[in-house]
Amino acid sequence: MDQNKLAARKNLAETMIKNLAKRNMEGFFAETKEEAVQLIMEKFLTTGKTVCFGGSMSLTESGLMAAIAEGDCVLYDRTKAVTPEELKDMKAKMINSDYFLMSTNAITVEGELINIDGRGNRVSYLCYGPEHVIILAGMNKVVSTVEDGFRRVRDIASPPNTVRLNKNTPCAETGRCGDCYSEDCICSQIVVTRRSGEKNRIKVMLVAEELGY
Repeated sequence: MDQNKLAARKNLAETMIKNLAKRNMEGFFAETKEEAVQLIMEKFLTTGKTVCFGGSMSLTESGLMAAIAEGDCVLYDRTKAVTPEELKDMKAKMINSDYFLMSTNAITVEGELINIDGRGNRVSYLCYGPEHVIILAGMNKVVSTVEDGFRRVRDIASPPNTVRLNKNTPCAETGRCGDCYSEDCICSQIVVTRRSGEKNRIKVMLVAEELGY
């Protein structure tokens, strides 16, 4: 990355970390995804910790999911449940896990998180449940205001995600939000997190590189 751009993103991240602290959230900055993954694994996801996650290209692209698979955490993966009974048991384990991992669809300079969800499982665990939440976000997710975050969610994040998930929605076809009521809609819930109800429960790892959608 161009060193001037890197310096600017680092300065912006430092401003955001201060704003996150005002909102009871703990912020961190890493110049590269490799540095971010190393910090998360060494500081938080240590041996024996129980971990679950929400669907995220950022988690995969960063290498964090591969690091967890090779580490000594206990990973709860809802996609591994075969029967309804197994899924119910998995959900109970997930909501009581030590860490929930996710990215964010947008984050404002002031530290507000904007997220969409189809069924609500990802945003529900962000709001309540697991003891800690770790958000891994590239600086490409940063916006100026909540309203800018809504626009980013609808017209930048949602279209490629619907394509990735093979959803039959207007945005999957046109590349722009159609404000639809499709059965495949991934925008059933739009949640703005303005602060954490528990101090430092939500930890935001900002990465200078671009990650995810």
